[in-house]
Amino acid sequence: MCKKGKTTIVRVHLDSIEGLEEHAEYDLVVPTGVAKSVFGDSWEQFLKRNRLDGEQDRIYLEKVKKEADREKLLPEAEKLYTGWFVMEGLAPEIREEIMSRRGDDDVLTEWDMISFDEMNESCASCPLSWDKGRGCIGTFGPGNSLLPGIAEKYSCEIVASVPDAAEDGRRFSPDDAESLLEEVALLREKLPEEGKMMVRRYSGVLDRLEKMAEACRDHGARFYFI
Repeated sequence: MCKKGKTTIVRVHLDSIEGLEEHAEYDLVVPTGVAKSVFGDSWEQFLKRNRLDGEQDRIYLEKVKKEADREKLLPEAEKLYTGWFVMEGLAPEIREEIMSRRGDDDVLTEWDMISFDEMNESCASCPLSWDKGRGCIGTFGPGNSLLPGIAEKYSCEIVASVPDAAEDGRRFSPDDAESLLEEVALLREKLPEEGKMMVRRYSGVLDRLEKMAEACRDHGARFYFI
């Protein structure tokens, strides 16, 4: 249910907005020294009625509560670019230019912008939310988990390959999910032979692997480890 939200980019940040200034977000600011000269002897009253800190180096107009005070400062305001772009409504060629200059972590999607309550509600009603309605991400364990070694002993190739798959970014298919279910069933059978400690430590991991694999098999979804 989150696919559309996660694949719809609504905001992009660029380190340099050169050539794209007219499309970039900005704040209107007035240097504090200039603002002081505008209000003169009434500077302290200005700060008090707008609940502002006079120690900052600039005054953001959006934080000035009184409209009359904003009007006085507006002629002295200058643009302070944030580096952010709102993608909605931009011409295709502008969007393409922005996207070509962004880094991997310089985007916000629709999913990033929703509240935790909205996120939880979506996950709770999603068929791929295999972790008891909490979402589609769960823990396998630390990198030094003994489970992959145990799995290798019993020729359970997918579970045995988890550390390597996490490192190289391998994506598993819905068919792999079917195979993983077979591995989970075998490991449940064999784990007691590894001792009670291994049963206590890894039974929960097998439960999570099973739920995840069932969801991927039933809905044709891929899975991966990180």
